[in-house]
Amino acid sequence: MSQNAASIPLVNRLKFKHLALLVALDDARNVHQAADAINVAQPSASRMLGDIEEALGFLLFERNARGMQPTPLGVVTLAYARRALADLTRFAEDLDAKRKGGHGQLTVGAIMGAAPDLLAMAVAALKTERPLLHVCILGETSDQVVQLLHRREVDLALGRLTNPLQHNDFSFEPLARETLVLVVRAVHPVAGRAAVSLRELMEWPWVAQPITSPARVLFEEELARAGLGTPANLTECASIFATLQLLENYDAVAMLPESVVRDHVRGKLLVALPVEIGKSLAGFGILTRKEEALAEPAQRFVDLLRVYSHRLATEDNLAVGV
Repeated sequence: MSQNAASIPLVNRLKFKHLALLVALDDARNVHQAADAINVAQPSASRMLGDIEEALGFLLFERNARGMQPTPLGVVTLAYARRALADLTRFAEDLDAKRKGGHGQLTVGAIMGAAPDLLAMAVAALKTERPLLHVCILGETSDQVVQLLHRREVDLALGRLTNPLQHNDFSFEPLARETLVLVVRAVHPVAGRAAVSLRELMEWPWVAQPITSPARVLFEEELARAGLGTPANLTECASIFATLQLLENYDAVAMLPESVVRDHVRGKLLVALPVEIGKSLAGFGILTRKEEALAEPAQRFVDLLRVYSHRLATEDNLAVGV
């Protein structure tokens, strides 16, 4: 029997609902919760899983006291199911948009902290050109957007590689660097001081990104260089919006991109402290999956990112007299 002939029964038996169940099981690791997620009864979900495992010829999960854990072949199958479901969902959404007279869809992963100006300019220009293009922006931190790119839940991402081996899977085109500042609310006791040290700030509460993010890694490196430990009073927060809300409501310190806090500083809600930090943070840029051509809307968006990145860099240089 040929390889193609051997795969026909499997292709015939796997359905959209099967893929949805596998993704739900991968997320929940519980049949009851997965059944609820795809709106079927638990017995039906159990039968579906049994049918899938019978068609594949191996178990996808080991059942034990800790719940359901994927087998090695299960890990491979679940990754495929997630990619296939994402592709099929995107295809259906794009087809529906075209049927209604729209012009496709673009889903972008973006680090909201590093590139709000650049992202907003490029999206605004794209939507001006193509009002009916459906644009969706996901993510907060680089580790999140890289995961979204890996899962094929976004067409491209604006961020950074987060480990040394990701260059094997993703292409990276640098666009810009970001200036990081330490900020506190305007009524913080250290606000307005002409000089303050990082060591002094360790006595106050801090809000920082999760340890998996490049900005947090850099923060810990800065502390190590200064001979300091991680602040004892620390709140981890991946959301830039939530971090800003925390800063405005109590006497915490945070390291954030200047572009994010600029309006808050101008509005006298936050104060930037006179502490130099974050000079070694790697620049952010465009992340795409290797050896995979971008759809036309995504390629146009990349072109706009390049244009506005160059424009912002030119304006910054003129502002400092370069």
